[in-house]
Amino acid sequence: MIPGADRDSPREQCGVIGVYARDREVARIAFFGLFALQHRGQEAAGIVSYDGRFAHVHKGEGLVGSVFNEDVLAGLRGDAAIGHTRYSTTGGSTLRNVQPYVIETIDGPLAVSHNGNLVNAPRLRRELLESGVGLQTSSDTELMAHLLAAAQGSRLDRIRSLMQRAEGAYSLAILTREAVYGVRDPWGFRPLVIGEIEGGYILASETCAFSTTRADFVAELQPGEIARIDARGLHISPGGPPPPPRAFCTFEHIYFSRPDTVHDGKLVHSVRQRLGRQLAREAPVEADLVLSVPDSGTPHAVGFAQEANLPYTEGLIKNRYVGRTFIEPTQDLRDAGVAMKFNPLRDNLAGRRIVMVDDSIVRGTTGGQLVRMLRDAGASEVHVRVACPPIISPCYMGIDMATPDELIASRLSVTEIRDEIGADSLAFLSLEGLMQALDAEDGFCNACFTGRYPFQPERFVQLQFGQKDRFASVWGE
Repeated sequence: MIPGADRDSPREQCGVIGVYARDREVARIAFFGLFALQHRGQEAAGIVSYDGRFAHVHKGEGLVGSVFNEDVLAGLRGDAAIGHTRYSTTGGSTLRNVQPYVIETIDGPLAVSHNGNLVNAPRLRRELLESGVGLQTSSDTELMAHLLAAAQGSRLDRIRSLMQRAEGAYSLAILTREAVYGVRDPWGFRPLVIGEIEGGYILASETCAFSTTRADFVAELQPGEIARIDARGLHISPGGPPPPPRAFCTFEHIYFSRPDTVHDGKLVHSVRQRLGRQLAREAPVEADLVLSVPDSGTPHAVGFAQEANLPYTEGLIKNRYVGRTFIEPTQDLRDAGVAMKFNPLRDNLAGRRIVMVDDSIVRGTTGGQLVRMLRDAGASEVHVRVACPPIISPCYMGIDMATPDELIASRLSVTEIRDEIGADSLAFLSLEGLMQALDAEDGFCNACFTGRYPFQPERFVQLQFGQKDRFASVWGE
């Protein structure tokens, strides 16, 4: 990502796919599923298939469409496949950490794709190293693969053993020589859904993957459940004891999921419009028009405009071809990162009182530059409205959000943030308003807004690797 261009939003996690279908090109199905999940990770992608004798693997850095081609897909033979599109959180952005992770076991090949983050990964890593297991990557996924390989009993018993030891967020697609498995952690932090295709079934992080694979929705895997897909069909089993209280990540509705995805029977686009309407009720403002920070803020802004009875218009045009670059910019170009991504529509802005609606504010850098951009384009007033509560705590469950020191709301009040970004007014959606718009009282993880985690994360520190900031786990007593 061009430095400075999109550092003020939470960064996506990962997307997982699993397919089992007789006499179908399952790798091609997995490819189109990953293509639909590209928004969940743009650093790398991979697919592993199994043809009854051999596992076939192709992984690479880059977007799904650039990692795979016809020749590659033709070589990924078999009735079963899993895939992954990646944005790194605890594992660094290197080829060795690209998923799916594959190992050879006494029972045949074992491949794992993972969306989430284990909070007890430091302890698990140390236990594996002390037992003599050599680790090749810095990702949680390798830990889970080795824990599965070392467990005893049936496949279900081994997965249940993993679930008893792994703490944190994980939605998994697992490939073995006899089946594809889907696993969702007992808290249900990350989504995992099941669809039916001709000749079999598909697992995916979001229902939006079903439109490109021509799958019919079957079920959402519930927290703590295990799905097995094989030649006999689909079977869902409990993963162990009754799960703890559900803690689905609210940012799936606010930002991460594609608008056409459905979670718990709720269309994400509709939920985001309800967030915008609730925000307008809580924080009305005298203004001439409403605009969004595209694209993620658009449905929130539309809902705000509908409730406030104000016209909605485009005021910022997004350059959707601004992608990742490994070219180091000068400081001037780094400061111009937002200008590379957004251009103002001056005729829509000149002399107008503007409400700019965004889905979230993390660091405050992008918001401040956008406010200045709107003023330079002639806006007489710029009022900022944010469709979620202030983010005061980092996420340890698989979202690259920021360190505590980088979170602007953890160190500044709303008034101070308003002054920092240069807005005429600033308001965030309340936590109560968020839950009202979600039509829920509980069942969601709001730790980034409250600092109250579903469990106690182990100690984390920030390490600097060149220009890349990431969280690295440190094992402690």
